[in-house]
Order: sequence, then structure tokens, then C-alpha cells
Amino acid sequence: MPSTATPRYFVVGGAGFIGSHLVERLVTRGEVTVYDNLSVGKREFLTDAFGSGHCRLIEGDVLDLDALERAIAGHSHVFHLSANPEARAGLANSRLDLEQGTIATYNVLEAMRKTGIRKIALASSGTVYGDTAERCVEDRLGALPISLYGASKLAGEALVSAYVECFDFTAWIVRFGNVIGPRGTHGAALDFLNKLQRSPDELEVLGDGHQSKPYLHVSDCAEGFLFVVEHAREQLNLYNLAPADETRVSRIAELCVRASPHRNAKIRFTGGIRGWRGDVPTSRLDPSRLAALGFRTSMTSDQAVEKAVMELGREVFECKP
Repeated sequence: MPSTATPRYFVVGGAGFIGSHLVERLVTRGEVTVYDNLSVGKREFLTDAFGSGHCRLIEGDVLDLDALERAIAGHSHVFHLSANPEARAGLANSRLDLEQGTIATYNVLEAMRKTGIRKIALASSGTVYGDTAERCVEDRLGALPISLYGASKLAGEALVSAYVECFDFTAWIVRFGNVIGPRGTHGAALDFLNKLQRSPDELEVLGDGHQSKPYLHVSDCAEGFLFVVEHAREQLNLYNLAPADETRVSRIAELCVRASPHRNAKIRFTGGIRGWRGDVPTSRLDPSRLAALGFRTSMTSDQAVEKAVMELGREVFECKP
């Protein structure tokens, strides 16, 4: 690991939704390099971070191992958030999550190994637990993933674990709930708001509306991710990051209609227990291990959704002609 008094952070996918919020916090702690191909992330998401004078952007593709190796050299910590942001996209392109998830994670780890960097924080997902009615705890998967996105996340975790054992890495793997908030680029709430923008009279919702998941505001996500890295002391650290409750899709739809200019829009459910093949209808992440470490989210799932829908509603309806 490079010896440096001031941390030098390398954030893969740092111009994206979650990454940009994380970078705004990292620039108060050290120098930050964002590595992003801007396929989903946006340069303007980093405006405040650039203003600190401690952030630079390298536009590059994580699948280009040689370029990644050149860019990553000399840093002390790596945060890896790059992934396919839309889990459903794997249904149309079954290679997408293999490349953007599994191979991308291998490339990050290999670039680190070859340049002597040994500290990595991996953004993972509750989708690794698969379709199970049980509350999901870190040391019990319960079921295998049922989406290609979840499979790629689990494969990435396995690669990180192997590099910890084989090459003396230190790693923090954090399994996020469903992250929601400003600058969102995907997810149910943004999808609903965009549908209302296009079709003011009706909001189509996939499934029966009873699907429920723990929603994590992006501010709590960034704070919790950093908390794990700064407080968990094992060589391989694994934590769930989510509120203790869940929110139904029907509730999100109602809030989106209320946050839009189209409050008379009718909500139409397509039926079925899942929104799409590979979707987990009910997800319950147990956050008690992280609570024991000292971190709890500042918002419940319902509070996070209510706040985020208002924020996203302003972005969708006030920022578009």
C-alpha cells in the first residue's frame, strides 16, 4: 500500500447517483480521483466536489484494464460503485451484468494488485440474498440470487473475498437496500415520475403493488458506507446498510402522483407478485450488525421515500420544459 499522510481516494463510478454523494463527503477527508465513463453518471453531479479543489475526474472505462491500472496507481483507498444501474436491463442483454459487474470488479481488483493498493470498499446489494421471506443477515444468504444483477454482485463479493485471502487485501463489502434520492438515475420512484410526465392521466405500475423493500435515502447511504470503512476493523468486513422497515410499491406510486402536477392520475397495477422476471417481491435486510457497530439510518424507509419523491419530483417536473 502506498505510504501517504493524506488519503488519496479512487472512486470507480464516482460521477453516478450514489458515487457523487459519496465523493462530496470524501473531499473533506482527502484527495479524490473519480474514474467514470459518464455513460450514466454526469459531470455536473460533481460540481460541488470540484469546487472543493480536492476532486478530479478521469473519464475512462473500467473494462479497459490498462487505462484503469494507469489511473489507479498512487492511491491509498478504492471505492468501487460502478455497475449496471438498472437490474431489469439484464433481461434484454444477458451479458451486461457479467461485464459491468463481475468483469469490472475483477479489473478493479487486478489493477489494485498490480499497483500495490490493498484497501477496497465494494458497493454491493441486498439482491445477493435472492427471494426469501426471512430477514436477511450477513452470514446467512438463505437463497441464491434470482437476477443477473444480483448474481454479478455476489460474484463480485466472492472475488473481493478471494483477493483478501490470496493477496492480503483489506475489504469492506456493504450490501445496500434500495437507494433513493436526488440525482437518481433509476429506480421505481423515478420511473413513476417519468411515466407521469409522459402520460398525465394514468400511472402504470408493474405487479400488484404489494412488493415491499427497504428504501435507503442516498444521504444515509453515503454516510453509512463511509462509517463502515472508518469503523469496521476486520480484514474482510461485511455489512447490510438499510433501514429496519420496508415500503410498498403502492405507497411509492401514491406519493409520486401526489408530487406531480397530475394529481388526478389513476394508478393501474398490471398484476402478479413481481414487477419483472428476477425481481424480488419482498426484501428484508437486517441492519442490526451495523447498528451494533454504531450506525443507524437517520430515516425510516417510509421517511426516505417521502423525502426522495419530493426531491425527484422537483427534478423531473421543474427542471424540464
